[in-house]
Amino acid sequence: MIREDKGMPFLLRYENVAWYENGQVKILDRRLYPREVKFVVCKSYKEVVSAIKNLVTQSAGPYTAVGMGMALAAYESKDLEKEERIRFLEKAEYELRNSRLTTASRYGIITTRCLKIGKDAIERGQDPIQLIVEDTVTSLNRRYLTMQKVGDNLLKLIPEGGTLLTQCYGETIIGALIRGAKRENKVFKVICAETRPFLQGARLTASCFAEEGFDTTVVTDNMIGDILSKNMVDVFTSAADTITEDGSVVNKVGTLQIALLCKHFNIPYYVTGIPDLGKRSLDDVKIEMRDPEEALTLGGVKHTQIGVKGYYPSFDKTPYDLVSKIVTDKGNFRPEELKNYFTKKSGDFY
Repeated sequence: MIREDKGMPFLLRYENVAWYENGQVKILDRRLYPREVKFVVCKSYKEVVSAIKNLVTQSAGPYTAVGMGMALAAYESKDLEKEERIRFLEKAEYELRNSRLTTASRYGIITTRCLKIGKDAIERGQDPIQLIVEDTVTSLNRRYLTMQKVGDNLLKLIPEGGTLLTQCYGETIIGALIRGAKRENKVFKVICAETRPFLQGARLTASCFAEEGFDTTVVTDNMIGDILSKNMVDVFTSAADTITEDGSVVNKVGTLQIALLCKHFNIPYYVTGIPDLGKRSLDDVKIEMRDPEEALTLGGVKHTQIGVKGYYPSFDKTPYDLVSKIVTDKGNFRPEELKNYFTKKSGDFY
């Protein structure tokens, strides 16, 4: 089986994202890493849905998890009659696709393709399980290859010896940037915003860079103004859960305040990813609201008095006028130029 995860950090090797084998899906629990290396073992597609909802995996991890979840659904339904098995897969596709609200359209590209592969195989009298797994790996390969182009384009925008500020965990783009920098022998420092309340920046992004030998520093989310005012940052970057057609960004909550500060201190903000055709503006994006209790805890320990309420939107919306460039597989675009992205021919990404 051809794989494109060579040279990637531990978190980005395929088996450590989500992997189907022998009637179960293993997902590295990113809520615990690097304090613990523990896998959540899912024995039903519903458990995969639950793992995605509960942030066992996040960023681009669910793109793999939903595909492997469809393979698991095919395994669960292997003893059903043809029509009943197809209905089971259709139900699994709907639930996996909608496991998180804001990114459902992206998940759906993968799950609907897996569903079609499954249906076609069942109609031909074939076992769909391995075919769905193979398609999910092909999808992974495609994303890693595409994001390497994005990573290489971002690498050109980082000054030699400069300092890069990151937000949350950009998954594949982090690995691609690291792999590109090592190939080009380019040196830069990294500052990772911690990203409350699950600390993806501190635990995941910082782990990837430190593992590969980069000078890596973590700051709390309320230190961003301080480090920018002291000229400690040259470039700010984040991935995106959505990039709208007008160049606006939906990403982990906290991105907006960093973008505002960067605008004030004249630091460029380069968002990375594949723009979403059909989402014309921020008005077309719904924000997932999470359990407010999650905002009152850190590492499973509650820090507030009984009666204190929480508030926790998963993402915030950064308008295009705070974005310096959208860094894509087809080049770098200012927001007003992003329409040109969609005129250039491209293959599948998800």
